[in-house]
Amino acid sequence: MRFLNHLFGAWLLYGLSLASVDAATGGEPVAVVQVDLESCLAATAADDLDKAAAACAAVIDNEKTAKADLIKALIARGALYARHDQVDRAIADDSRALLLDPTLVDVFNARGELWLKKGDKPKAVQDFGAALRIDPNHEKAKANHRAMARELERIGAQMAIAGKPSFNCARARRAVEKAICGNRELADLDREIFASNARVIREARNAGEAKALQREQDEFIARRNADFGRPGYDLKKAMQERLQRLNGVDGY
Repeated sequence: MRFLNHLFGAWLLYGLSLASVDAATGGEPVAVVQVDLESCLAATAADDLDKAAAACAAVIDNEKTAKADLIKALIARGALYARHDQVDRAIADDSRALLLDPTLVDVFNARGELWLKKGDKPKAVQDFGAALRIDPNHEKAKANHRAMARELERIGAQMAIAGKPSFNCARARRAVEKAICGNRELADLDREIFASNARVIREARNAGEAKALQREQDEFIARRNADFGRPGYDLKKAMQERLQRLNGVDGY
């Protein structure tokens, strides 16, 4: 009899728990929330930023969105942001998509182009390189990476000579030469003057003109050496004027 009482009590508790569930849900089964990916994709395809903002957010911010659908929504919204020059938002969506799937070669290339828009060339090269590691034959990534590699090489070469004049500072004896070596701006000016003078002589119409141009440069150097240190002499101004004259010889 005691066993039957326990059994009846257990069934009674089970019945009460079912009743409480029905009461909490109004007696109806819990509805499953549907993720409307198509509305997001349609809005981005139509380039409708306002509609896409709501439609895609409903997909992206829903915890129940399947991974594949979430990636599609992020890529679509990211591309839309990019078309509207909302670069930071586009990078954020592309970055999140790449965290979910690091094999998205087109997204790596797209994000690289966005980094380029922001002026972050090292990150752009990094993304183009990542795209090529996934697909070495990706044409856009190949072209982008090649162009950026050349640009970074050029920048590196410029940085290597930045602050260095046209002459060897270890052999500088004159006070004006030591002053140029001790000032990055003056050193850059000296190097630019030297390069510009070489260019105008190379592009001279004949040997006579080339000789006259070189004589003018020699006279500038001699005057610079003689006048440096005298009251009222502005070395920087004199160098800037010489550079302007050189660059104006053939209209540059």
